[in-house]
Amino acid sequence: MTLQKALDIAREAESGVDPNTAAFLQRELDGVWSKLRAQPDSYIFTRDEYSLFNYYHQQQTGNELATKAIQRFWNHYRLADPASRG
Repeated sequence: MTLQKALDIAREAESGVDPNTAAFLQRELDGVWSKLRAQPDSYIFTRDEYSLFNYYHQQQTGNELATKAIQRFWNHYRLADPASRG
């Protein structure tokens, strides 16, 4: 299962996320946090990692490390995407 597929399943689940998908997403989130803690001032999320963080956004509320990483993501992708400059 890909991260994006798991996120799609979770977002579409009407009666809660199945345990296997939830466990997969949690492992992926733990992995992203590991990368972020290893490079707290420079790590830039991939688009899928940002989607995962966005899915769990309430858990990140008020977390300075997460807030700065989200800002870096947006700064990086705005500069990288010419269409976003118009």
